[in-house]
Amino acid sequence: MKDISLILKELNILNHTKGCSSGSKWFANGRKNISYSPVDGEKIMEITEASIEDYEKIVLVAKEAFLKFRQIPAPRRGDIVRQFGNALRDKKELLGHLVSWEMGKSLQEGLGEVQEMIDICDFAQGLSRQLHGLTMHSERPKHRMYEQYHPLGIIGVISAFNFPVAVWSWNVSLAWVCGNVCVWKPSEKTPLCSIVCQKIISEVLTKNNLPEGISCLVNGGADIGRLIAEDKNINLVSATGSTKMGKDVASIVGKRLGKTLLELGGNNAVIVSKYSKLDLVIKASVFGAVGTCGQRCTSTRRLIVHSEIYDIVLKMLVKSYNQLKIGNPLNEKNHIGPLIDKDSKNEYFNTINEINKQGGNWVLEGGDFKLKEFPKGFYVKPAIVEIDHKSPIVQKETFAPILYLIKYSGDISTRLVIGDYIRKLDRN
Repeated sequence: MKDISLILKELNILNHTKGCSSGSKWFANGRKNISYSPVDGEKIMEITEASIEDYEKIVLVAKEAFLKFRQIPAPRRGDIVRQFGNALRDKKELLGHLVSWEMGKSLQEGLGEVQEMIDICDFAQGLSRQLHGLTMHSERPKHRMYEQYHPLGIIGVISAFNFPVAVWSWNVSLAWVCGNVCVWKPSEKTPLCSIVCQKIISEVLTKNNLPEGISCLVNGGADIGRLIAEDKNINLVSATGSTKMGKDVASIVGKRLGKTLLELGGNNAVIVSKYSKLDLVIKASVFGAVGTCGQRCTSTRRLIVHSEIYDIVLKMLVKSYNQLKIGNPLNEKNHIGPLIDKDSKNEYFNTINEINKQGGNWVLEGGDFKLKEFPKGFYVKPAIVEIDHKSPIVQKETFAPILYLIKYSGDISTRLVIGDYIRKLDRN
């Protein structure tokens, strides 16, 4: 396992203190923000966030950059993204370690997240030669009509802590290929990951003699996110986070008739019929429930199991959970790392209390998990609970490794009830 100080040094951010950048230029005059690792609960580094004046400066630079960047042919923009992907390949090991240390997900997931960045760069480069438009006949002699796509302008990206690098790359790679410039506000819980990403892309842009403002970074809290949502210069806001946050962003952006792209919470269910391949079900459900310590919008929250195979599934689940190892996520032998912070850990225990009040029957009881190596880390036990599907807590997304086990019978009326219930949750 690499020392975190060595990782920061190799990534060229060991003594980096500014969290705002227009590309190769760094500046920040806002609040101080300390990045803590959930792995050991200790301080990693302190950075200065963007002020309102810093944000306004960034937007002016981005507006100017857009006028130049949009004129570059799309295949050439695709080649810039290709170079970014190659730079990520060179830094994959280091960035994957940083993602794991600052966010808390397993090293395998941290490396996988960087690989997702590389993959989207490859995909975006291919699309750069496929920005087709239709041609159509006109009623006028010797005339034809054609459609042509134009970039939107400045794209605002607001990302969450659980995927501190991948979600940004999914947005910006496609946006850049289409000729847009981007302003990124990452989660204040994972600022160092954003700084490394900005440094990597800024080196690529500088080598290609491209202007400041194509890739911009504004570390900050909800106030910076609100500035982005309210700013008429930001033509599209892509936001990832809770459903509540998404509603707020959509409302603010909608009032100025702006565009939004929202990727929000989830309360996902796996329905296990009596014809299911149980080995596949168990593997997928366990990883879905405990991967990233249950801190994904795609995490499996509910397992709805047919009564005829319920006992078998329960036995297989318990056996799988008993084999899970909790601990330092940079140790590849461990499966589950910590929750992101103290607030998340408190919410985990609040949920357990609600489950107890609502009559849940614990198959595997949750609780605190003390790690001798890192006693200040935010580790908890993954839990399984049998509970009625009508219980209010089941209808709430909890960002923690708690799996609700629900039994259903094979009669048609029950299947319809389950279907109506799932559709209701999806609507909410």
